[in-house]
Formats: sequence, C-alpha cells, structure tokens
Amino acid sequence: MKKIKNIVLLLIVTLTVGFVSCEDFLNRPDKENYTLANFYKTDEQCLQAVNPLYTVPWFDFFRGWLRVGDCQSGNYYMDGNGFWMLTPNEDMEEVKSMSASLWAVNARANTVLENINMYAGPATTVEGRNKAKGEALVWKALSYFFMVRIYGAVPIVHNNTELMQTGEYNTLYRAKVENVYDYIIMTLEQAIEWLPEESEKGRLDKYSAYGLLAKVHLTRSGYGRSGDRNQDDLNKAKEYARKVVHESGRVLTPEYSDIFRGSHNMDDESLVAWRWVTAANDYWTAMNDLQSDLTPNGFSEAQSWGSWGGPSLDLQEAFGERFNGTTPSGALSATRNNTDKRRKVTMMMYGDVYSYFWRDKPIKKDADGNDVPFPNGFDFTKFYGTLLKDFHSSTGANVVKHIVGNNADHLGEFGVPMIGRGTSQATHILRLADVYLVYAEAILGNSSSTSDAEALWAFNEVRKRAGVAEKSSVTWEDIFKERRLELAFEGDFWYDIVRWHYYKPNEALAYLNGQNRKTYTGLSSYYLDQGWNSWGSEGGYPKKDETTEKLSPRIDTEKPDGKPFTHDKFTMPFPSTDLQMNPNLAKDPIDYDISQYKYE
Repeated sequence: MKKIKNIVLLLIVTLTVGFVSCEDFLNRPDKENYTLANFYKTDEQCLQAVNPLYTVPWFDFFRGWLRVGDCQSGNYYMDGNGFWMLTPNEDMEEVKSMSASLWAVNARANTVLENINMYAGPATTVEGRNKAKGEALVWKALSYFFMVRIYGAVPIVHNNTELMQTGEYNTLYRAKVENVYDYIIMTLEQAIEWLPEESEKGRLDKYSAYGLLAKVHLTRSGYGRSGDRNQDDLNKAKEYARKVVHESGRVLTPEYSDIFRGSHNMDDESLVAWRWVTAANDYWTAMNDLQSDLTPNGFSEAQSWGSWGGPSLDLQEAFGERFNGTTPSGALSATRNNTDKRRKVTMMMYGDVYSYFWRDKPIKKDADGNDVPFPNGFDFTKFYGTLLKDFHSSTGANVVKHIVGNNADHLGEFGVPMIGRGTSQATHILRLADVYLVYAEAILGNSSSTSDAEALWAFNEVRKRAGVAEKSSVTWEDIFKERRLELAFEGDFWYDIVRWHYYKPNEALAYLNGQNRKTYTGLSSYYLDQGWNSWGSEGGYPKKDETTEKLSPRIDTEKPDGKPFTHDKFTMPFPSTDLQMNPNLAKDPIDYDISQYKYE
C-alpha cells in the first residue's frame, strides 16, 4: 500500500513540475533523472512547482466558469443550457468536471506545500520557499471561495496524504458554510504572511491575497443574517481593500479596452489571473480556448460557435441599449448614444468597429460575393452584411471580452500564433477595479447611501475610466449595478447575487425573476435551419432577398414551465460522481474545528 501511495504522489509531482517558469509560465525543467528528492533544490524550482496552479488544474472549471458566473446570473444567454434556466443537474458533464477541477486545485496546492516542506534543499531560502507556498495558498483559498458560493457547505481537505493514510477520503462530511469561510480566511492570512509585497509580473503577491481577502470578508458579512451585514466583516473588508488601493502602488489600466488585450495581460490591474499560454497540443489544458465558445461564426481561423449564445437583453438594457417593443429596430442604429466605454469592450453590436481586431486588414466577401476591405479593423456590420446586421446571435450582440481576434492579432499581441482554438489570453479573476468597488461597498456598509469621500473616490475612479458621469453620493444599488457593468463576462455577477441572497434572500430572488431573459427567435437558428451553416470560412451568407421580416419577435425563454425561480436555485447540486464516491455529501453538514488546521 505504501508503495502505491508513493507512486500516486510521484505522478502528482511529475504533473506539477511538468509546466514551469515565471515569465511565460510554461518553460519546463530538464525531466531527465529528477525525482521528488532531487527536484526542490532551488527557489526557482519551488516556484516551478506552483506554476501549473496558474492554468492546468483550473481548465475544467474554466470551461464552466462563465456558465455559472454570467449565464446563471442573466448576463449571457446560452441556447439549450441548464445554467441559463438555473437547472444544472448532478449528471451534467460540466457539473462533474467543474467539481473535479476545483478539488484538483486544492489537492495540487496541498501537494506543493507538503513537498516543499519535505524536500526543499539547503540552497533554497526561507523567502523563496515561503513565496512558493504563499502562492499555492492563494489558489487553494480561491478554489474554496468558488466552492462555498456554488455548493454551500463542502468538506475541508487540509492534507490529501493524511486522508489517504487514514482511509477517510470518501467518508468526509461537509463543513458548515461558516466553517468554510473561516478556513478560507485562515488560509489567506497565512498567504499574506508568506508572500512578498512585490513579485514578478503576472505572479501573485501580498496584495493579491489582500484583495481576495477583502472580497471574502465582504461576502461573508451577510451570511446567516437577515436584512443587514456583520459590521466586523465589513470593517475587515474595508481595511484589506484599503491596503490594496492605497498601499500597493498599483493603478487602474488607463484605457478599459487594454485590460483585455494580450500586451496588457500582466498590467497592475490584474491581481489574480489564470495565465494561459499556447503550447504544444499535448498541453491543451494550459491554453485558453474560450474564444471559440464566444466568437460568432467566421470571426477567426478557429472554429466558432458563439452565434448560438450572446449577451442577454437584460445586460444590454443595463448598459442603456434599448429595443423598441417586440421588433429589433431599436438595435439597428449605426449611431449609438451610449457613452459608457465598457459597452463596446464588453459586447459587439451593429455599427461597432474594432481597431484591435483584424489588424492585417483582411478582405472578406459580402452577401453578393464582392470583396469588402476592412481598413479600420473588424467592422461588425460589414462582415455580417446588411441583412444579418447585429443579429448574429439570438440576442442581437456578441461577446468581446476574452476575444483575441484572428491569428494576426494573436501574433501582434503575444508574438506567437494561436494553436487550434487555443490562445494565450489571460483570464482576470480579481482586478484592481473590483477591489475599488469592494472598498466603496464596505464603507457604505449597512447605510442606505453614503457621501464618504473615500467611497466616492473609489467608485468614481472606476466610472471616470468608463467615461460616465461621477456621482456625489452612492447607494448599494449604484455599486451593485456598477459591478455588473465593470465585470460583465468576467465570471463574477452570479456571486454578487449569491452574497445578496445571503442576507436579503427575497430581494435577490425577486431581482432574478424580474430580469429580461427573453431572446429573438429565428435569428441564427433560422438561418441554420435554411442550410446556411458555413458563414465565414466558406464565405456563405443568407440570400439577399430574405428580409428581417422573417425574424420572429421576442419570446420568453427564461422559464419553460412558466414558474418563477425559487430559493433552492442559489446552490448547485453536487455531481452524481461525487455523491457515489462519498454518500456523506448528501447528509447535513457538521461543525469543523478550524483551530486543528495549521500551515507550516
């Protein structure tokens, strides 16, 4: 048995050190003749062991990340998807793979700590070892932060090897939600003690952990309460957020669109991010493949299926984009009055042109087969023709964030080509602007509004960059909406609704039920039914004599049974695979004594 356990542990470490480096997160060490006992000999090797936690074990969770964060929350429509209807079930592959991925992150983080403590050689330094362990703890805390907000009560696995030795791996009970939050906070506090104030570009540092800890306290502040939030947690959220916004030296990226361009992947704005890189195909899970999920057909050389989803009408309306009655005429204006810079960076609509897409100025065919140049970059209307206009999805818009463009754009931003669907675009999990808004909300606390100078400064700094008017006082509703617009399609909005539901459940539920979750019928699906399924690579378009009159009005797709959403929709079921391995997950959670856990 001991031999088997050692083999399993060796396999874990082999995977862990298989991807490495600070700058590109994928340089690999010479794998000849290394073992656990001879690998952790330098500070650099200790960091190399952490590098996979920036990509690989997150990949399967990443595949469902937007489905939870933006689809469930009403930001993103996805056809035939249980997340949009808030009906993900325990047998869905996404549900299974997301859970497995989060537990894999926790296991790898635990393994990094254990191996450094056991095998680090005399040439390593205390600072180097602690830095690597501190990074691992931030990723561990983040995995639990996702789990507690998705599933509620979950087991605490502090040391995988100990559980294997005791045989209790498949008999653990879930810890109560308050215990899980205590554990996350304990983990981040230790990470802060170990991490340096400044690190290499793209790597985690002390302020990454402070920012995440502020958000954890803000979230926990409402748990188990009714109508208000715990002031101690609000004070902690304010304290830690203030450290980030005033002591870190970090600044907001001046131009909002730059945050999502590859050349700005490692700006100060990015506190915590998945650092994807294109590599050989055998390292597919180190690459970002979200572009194919989100781009409309023919947008890039890679296969795309984003025409079957799109930014929700509710989000479009939050940005001030209005539709007239049951017809799409309100969406067909080439001139838009929306001054919020974030709208165009978030979603592409009729009349939008993007200089940072299609920088090689390609020529495409229009509906009549004529060559159409694109001297100013990607022109949404020119590409999809006057017939389709902005309706290359069932919502009249397509996502922009996470999109690199074509291969020439990827080369321009990263210096290397895309590989298949894979890109090197980072996925920002915690941005500085997010912490600014956490700071403002923590100061607001339980008040109905605030004119506090610090709260207004933080709130208005975010709005100034977006090009919208500053406010002289703010309410919780102001901050809630600002967070939605600032962080749309960054996998975050669902969790804002969840933490609202913690202390004002009826208001949060009413908000969900009041959203505009309708779509247009007959759009991309209409053309597909007619056999026009080769937009882009073959240059195929619908016949010119077909008109927009063929398009049906909006229909209600939000609740197929006609019933409103209910409170039980705020937690996702455990996957059937997890329940089969550990039936105790279906039982009531128990109190965990967090004081039993230590990091060393």
